[in-house]
Amino acid sequence: MEPKTILVCLTTKEHAATLMKVAVPLARRTGAHLIGLHTLEALEVYPGIAVHVPATAFQAFSASQQAVAEEIKAIFESYTDVEDFVGEYRLVQAQSNTASERMVESARAADIVIMAHEDKEVDRYDQRRAQADVIRQSGRPVIVVPHDYEGPEIGNKVLLGWSEAREAARAAHDMLMVAKPEAEVVVLRVKNNTLNEMQDSDMLDISTALARHGHKVELRHLNQAGTAIANVLMDCAFEKGADLVVTGAFGHSYAYDFVVGATSKALLRHAKLPVLLSK
Repeated sequence: MEPKTILVCLTTKEHAATLMKVAVPLARRTGAHLIGLHTLEALEVYPGIAVHVPATAFQAFSASQQAVAEEIKAIFESYTDVEDFVGEYRLVQAQSNTASERMVESARAADIVIMAHEDKEVDRYDQRRAQADVIRQSGRPVIVVPHDYEGPEIGNKVLLGWSEAREAARAAHDMLMVAKPEAEVVVLRVKNNTLNEMQDSDMLDISTALARHGHKVELRHLNQAGTAIANVLMDCAFEKGADLVVTGAFGHSYAYDFVVGATSKALLRHAKLPVLLSK
């Protein structure tokens, strides 16, 4: 179950190299076709505002977009030109759609997608919240990488956050694409005090299923004890020396996530390790 098409969304030049350091070893190991996607922003002119936009303004805007795209392409090719796998730089015009819609379109044909954390300091306006949009709408697993991540190659030691949710099951099986043969996998359930660990049959089943793939599986139960689930996952991941956290994403409605908040949103913004999220 190795990924043969990997999409890395190169939204900004500031984070392109960090993403390539995660994407290239995975593509090298699996012989995948690696696509580096960058979207060109559309210049929006609102018809209700009677302002003339001169042609020189459009030309300057287009030139600045192309300059950034060329810088990102150079970073992409500096990593892929020395590799045996195929690297494809893909430049897409957003036009009337947002950047995230273009990313979703490209993601649907990929086995796995790699993106950077949201960064309001450098992200264009049309790139904001793209990670959540791709996770929710593309139907593909997404690995979100922290800014300036310098950790080891992913797939040697994996922490799987487990629950009874459909999204967790998707994440567990999507993990098989990136976990190395005989990888160490910690299956963690963040529980309340009423759960009987000896009767946790679904967790035992998924652990046994992963072991059949040759992985070295360890089961862990940790009490939430008033701590955010995202923090429990990260603390356990660092304790175990994990290089990747895997979990289901956005198991609640948009309204719930907006009002109450969610583990997925916390991981997207604050995780210190790469996180694979499946919806």
